[in-house]
Amino acid sequence: MPIVTSHFKSSFLFRNGFIATVYSGLIRRLKINQFRERITLRDDDFIDLDWSYGEKPSKSVVILLHGMEGHGQRPYITGPALLFNKNNIDAICVNFRCCSGELNLNYSSYHLGMSEDLDDVVKHVISLDKYDSIFIKGISLGANMLLKYFGEGNDIPSQVKGGMAVSAPCDLSGSAKALHEVRNLPYQINFLWGLLKRLKLKQKQYPDLITKSQVRSIFTLNDFDEVYTSRAHGFKNAQDYYKKASSLQFLKTIKTPVLVLNALNDSFLSKDCFPYKEAKENPYLHLETPSKGGHVGFIRLNDFYYNEKRALEFFLECK
Repeated sequence: MPIVTSHFKSSFLFRNGFIATVYSGLIRRLKINQFRERITLRDDDFIDLDWSYGEKPSKSVVILLHGMEGHGQRPYITGPALLFNKNNIDAICVNFRCCSGELNLNYSSYHLGMSEDLDDVVKHVISLDKYDSIFIKGISLGANMLLKYFGEGNDIPSQVKGGMAVSAPCDLSGSAKALHEVRNLPYQINFLWGLLKRLKLKQKQYPDLITKSQVRSIFTLNDFDEVYTSRAHGFKNAQDYYKKASSLQFLKTIKTPVLVLNALNDSFLSKDCFPYKEAKENPYLHLETPSKGGHVGFIRLNDFYYNEKRALEFFLECK
């Protein structure tokens, strides 16, 4: 599939990737009416889904997956939910384990490659016997999870018509290195603060599996993945986790229409997070790489964001 020509034009104010990223993540405000549902996962843990609906009964629904340390009320998740609802498509804002305001039951929590949780959500939606068309949009961490889900050999249900991955860190090792660069230090500190806050609660919940001294040994995101993420989820170490959870290796086997939208000025992404070769060789994989947009930015003031409108446009083409 040829590379998609992007029509995103950033305003002067948001041409800087840092400003676009910060504004989208911390300043934008939206109001949405959501209704929470808790479902049980295959390992008897739970995950919370925040539903919102169009004005009329709908046969279509979009599943929205947030990024690291996000949740179902983040504007980059509620924004597309509102847009889809206005177009009479129901929306599910997924809260990954630990991210809905309540500590999950198991020692494990969530990570970038936890596609089995997405599979459980999809199967739950299908069990409702209500929707003919299911779309999935993932942001950052959720984008990598989505791409892995579509390409790792799952028997994708026929109701799932398409996916969109925004600011997707397809190569986790490269993205991890990028996040440890000095320019990304504010982001790393913000992510790490939230992760450590919950890990301290997890340590009290499971004192036999992780000690206070181990928690105190964590100073970087790589440390966190070395001490907790990898060990809690069955990986040998952080690098083993990055290698096995990266979606890049699964892109060639995707057989459902998927759009990847990655901005060239996204400081979270390494060179290998722009899979031009894979997109050219796979007719189901569409790659759009605008020069601006930042990480989960793509801002249009006084309007829905470009990535949100692009998702609606792409999914309607997939029906």
